Amino acid sequence: MGLFTPEFGLVFWMFLVFVILFVILAKFAWPAIMNSVDARADFIDKGVSYAQEAKSQLEHATENAQTLIAEAQQKQLEILREAAQMKSQIVEEARQAATVEAKKIIDAAHVSIELAKKEAEQQFRQQVSDFALQIAEKLVRRELEDKKKQTELVDKLLSDIENKN
Repeated sequence: MGLFTPEFGLVFWMFLVFVILFVILAKFAWPAIMNSVDARADFIDKGVSYAQEAKSQLEHATENAQTLIAEAQQKQLEILREAAQMKSQIVEEARQAATVEAKKIIDAAHVSIELAKKEAEQQFRQQVSDFALQIAEKLVRRELEDKKKQTELVDKLLSDIENKN
């Protein structure tokens, strides 16, 4: 069992080397390791805070995006309502303009018909008067064929004129 039980000298030297190594490591290596661990902890803390900040910014951006989408949908509905209202207004204005134009055309047609009617009436009167003159001329020619009838007619007309005056 000599292998498993060390001697006092070996234990002493091992302990001395351990203490020296511990002092050297405690003086030089331990602060560097602790600085590195602290820097890593700070880096991790900063990363966590950045992640939390990014998460809150993402949530805020999501809320903003939803708000913007809702506003855009509201504006879209408003624009569609305005477009429908404008369409109705344009159709109504076109209908009114067409009614006014139709009334103008109808009034112009009435005037044209009235003028044509008056012209036809004037032509009718002219033709009737021409026919009457022709008939009178033929009657007067027939009546005035002989001299005696002519003299009687002239006397009668003269007496009518005297009686009127």
